Amino acid sequence: MVTHSAAGNSAAVRSPVRTAALVVSVVFVLVGLAGFIPGVTTNYSDMTFAGHHSDAHLLGVFQVSVLHNIVHLLFGVAGLALARTASGARNFLIGGGAIYLVLWLYGLVVGQDSSANFVPVNNADDWLHLGLGLGMIALGLLLSRNVRAVDRR
Repeated sequence: MVTHSAAGNSAAVRSPVRTAALVVSVVFVLVGLAGFIPGVTTNYSDMTFAGHHSDAHLLGVFQVSVLHNIVHLLFGVAGLALARTASGARNFLIGGGAIYLVLWLYGLVVGQDSSANFVPVNNADDWLHLGLGLGMIALGLLLSRNVRAVDRR
């Protein structure tokens, strides 16, 4: 969608769902990068590649591992690619939100000391996943209701 300013210049206008997906994606990339920064991530030297034995915590709260950080980076990059269209942005927000709701349930069911906790996740991660899941789905549904057909490509 293109709009013309008073000066006659054309500027691309991003739909709200695309903007939301872009912001969420950038946050995921930043969180993934922050997980690799000592100081931002406490007990950095205790970080493992994967598994519940990683004692590193992003902001001292959220348990992370190298794999966990890579997942955040890849999720953010996928979101950046999908945010190029309104339909892609909507799919990223709703589909990504659904994935985070599944991760929330997974975190509730799998014990923190279980070998199945390979990402790893702790209680703070679990509740963050619930908020992310609900928030992303809400953004995807609410912000794509009035998107013009031209922007649905």
